[in-house]
Amino acid sequence: MFETIFFTYGLLTSVVLSGAARNRKLQRANPPMLEYCGHVLFGCSAALSVMLFGLAGWHLLKGAGFLGLS
Repeated sequence: MFETIFFTYGLLTSVVLSGAARNRKLQRANPPMLEYCGHVLFGCSAALSVMLFGLAGWHLLKGAGFLGLS
């Protein structure tokens, strides 16, 4: 399940970044859908990083080590 999610995320990120780079090189405006997808991917990345940082801090404060592996 996670493999499909990671593959889709990587594929979308690759398409958005390459499209934005191509539009910048050609000095064109990005289409609204490309910008929308970029904002959604950025928001998902930021939210996931904050959640994982909070999880690591929570486990550190509990003294259990990261993900309870200690």
